[in-house]
Amino acid sequence: MSNQPHSVPHFPPFRKLWKPAVATGAGGTTLVIWFEEIIAFATDFIGVILLAIMGGLICLFDNIIFKSRIPRQDDLQDTSKGVKK
Repeated sequence: MSNQPHSVPHFPPFRKLWKPAVATGAGGTTLVIWFEEIIAFATDFIGVILLAIMGGLICLFDNIIFKSRIPRQDDLQDTSKGVKK
């Protein structure tokens, strides 16, 4: 058996973030706050994207539903030729 300590595998993002977190003095609390801010930004970003998608779907739905109200070429022609006055 070896007396050498085993290195615990870390996720690559945690390897990059633990030193700045320790340098700020709060340790794990800073990481939690950073992740909370990243998640809040992601939800805002996703909300803006979904807002644009929903707006597009509403415009498409509006065009499909009310397309029958757009006058056709036949409707614009003079139909009073055969009507007696």
